[in-house]
Amino acid sequence: MNILSYGLLALVSRTEASGYDLMLKIQPFWQAKHSQIYPLLGSMEEQGLLSAEWIQQADKPDKKLYSITPEGTRKLHEWLSEPTAAPVMRDEFNLKCFCIHLAEPSEVRRMFAERREYHLERMKYYKDIQDAIPTEHRHPGHIGFEDYILLQKAYLRTKASVDWIDWVEQEYGQWTAQP
Repeated sequence: MNILSYGLLALVSRTEASGYDLMLKIQPFWQAKHSQIYPLLGSMEEQGLLSAEWIQQADKPDKKLYSITPEGTRKLHEWLSEPTAAPVMRDEFNLKCFCIHLAEPSEVRRMFAERREYHLERMKYYKDIQDAIPTEHRHPGHIGFEDYILLQKAYLRTKASVDWIDWVEQEYGQWTAQP
């Protein structure tokens, strides 16, 4: 079992889903491709962690809906008790920041302005979704609580990036006076 397998089990533990639905739902947490997901689903079905049912569709190809089994739930509980690995960060922007000494000041300002705009849009996106979560879902024990707290984490992380960009621009501006 790899982390993606556990992520797929977690998603299916909430509601049955097709492989395509799972591919879309996993993206905010873990970057995964179609070619990774479908073999894992088949393997987890063979191991008895998932069960599947074929659903006939009139105007589309038939689809397979996956559900978690008691063994899958047991495996997910087992995984939850294991220590969590340190987060992995891979960000092209950070690599570009590492070499801004080679760029023209106007390019550095553009780069940071674009990234600020990106983060401001993401903050609005997260906040809009979070605001749509009913108040009664915002309490521990409700299945919607996980959505609520993860959206808050995403919002605060994104806000911290905007704050950092503001700080960098202030520091950068002290050393590169605009004509």
